[in-house]
Amino acid sequence: MTDHDHTIREAPNGSGFWRSRAGIALIVFLAIAAVLLGYEHRIHLFAGSFFPLALLFGCVVMHFFMHGSHGAGGHGGQGNAVTAGKGDQP
Repeated sequence: MTDHDHTIREAPNGSGFWRSRAGIALIVFLAIAAVLLGYEHRIHLFAGSFFPLALLFGCVVMHFFMHGSHGAGGHGGQGNAVTAGKGDQP
């Protein structure tokens, strides 16, 4: 009988979770849920009600304003974490 290696390995190209089988299944599930949610609530989106569209627009605007504190580092936030403990070393 052969001995099988059952350890979980990351893809060699470092693609991570989103390219794994579980990640793809999650993406498909979320896409189906979004379509069904949009279908069930289509009357609220297309009835001329201003509030849902204003709420969505407000989220987008707030996203851009909230990123002002990141500085030049961008989304990663690693620029500050790398330099935080170094101080003024010679």
